[in-house]
Amino acid sequence: MTDPSASRIEEGMHLDLKDRMTYSAYLNLPQLLSAQKTQTNEHDELLFVIVHHVQELWLKLTAHELGAAMNAIRSDDLSFAFKAMARVTRIQEQLIQAWDVLSTMTPADYLKFRWSLGPASGFQSYQYRLVEFQLGAKDAKMLLPHRHDPDSHAMLEKALHARSIYDEALALLARRGLPVPADAVERDFSVARVFDERVRDVWADIYRQSERYFDLYQLAEELIDIEDWFQQWRFRHVKTVQRIIGFKPGTGGSSGVGYLKTALDRSFFPELWDVRTVL
Repeated sequence: MTDPSASRIEEGMHLDLKDRMTYSAYLNLPQLLSAQKTQTNEHDELLFVIVHHVQELWLKLTAHELGAAMNAIRSDDLSFAFKAMARVTRIQEQLIQAWDVLSTMTPADYLKFRWSLGPASGFQSYQYRLVEFQLGAKDAKMLLPHRHDPDSHAMLEKALHARSIYDEALALLARRGLPVPADAVERDFSVARVFDERVRDVWADIYRQSERYFDLYQLAEELIDIEDWFQQWRFRHVKTVQRIIGFKPGTGGSSGVGYLKTALDRSFFPELWDVRTVL
C-alpha cells in the first residue's frame, strides 16, 4: 500500500531537480565536504580537522559581523551595530562549544597524528588574527607568519593600520561632543591602545547618566559582552590544549599553554572594565 502521507510530501516537493538549484549546489557541498583531508589514517584526525574547519567558518562570520558593526558605528547607525555585535556573541558561544567536542580526544589519540602537522599551528590562522586586529589587539609582529601568503598578509596589514571597533566607538563619542582626548581618537592605529584614565572617565559619565546616553551605554555593554565571550573562548582553548598536550611546546614553535595563558591577561577594552571599579 502507498503511504498517503508520503504522497502528500511528494506533491509538495520538487523531485525533478535537473538543471535547478539544489541544496548541495547552493552550499557547494562537494567542495566543502571534500576539504577534510587527513594526513594519516588515524581515527581522531578527522575530528581534529573538522573542529578547526568549523572554527574557521565561525571566525569568517565573526570578522564579517565585526566589520559590519564597525561600518555602522562609523555611520552612527547603532541599532544595526548592536544587531551585528549580538550575533558575534552567539557565534562565540558556538566557538566555545567546539572546544568541548575537541576535548573528547585523548592525549594518546592526538599523539598518533600530531607529527603530521609539522610546523602548522592555529597561531597561523589569519582569520583569528583579523578578528584580534578588529578588536584592537594590534601587533605588527603578528604579520610575520603570513609573509608567505601575499593576499592574507595584505588584508591583515590593512586591518593593522585601520581603526578597531573600539577606536570607532571612541570616535563616535567624540562626534557626540563628549570630552574624549584628541590623542585617543586620532593616533597610530597599528599600535595597541593602553589604558587611559581620561577615556575611562568619559565612559564613567556615560554609565552614571545611562538614561541620557542610553545608546552609548548599550554600546559599551555590547563591547563588554564580546570581550567576555572572547575571553571564555580563550580560556577553553587553554584548558583544551593543556588537557591534550600538557605543557609541551606548540607545533608552530610557541610555548604552547604558556603562550596561550598570556592572552588571558590582555584586555581589548580596559577602560570599560575599570569603569566597574570607579562607579
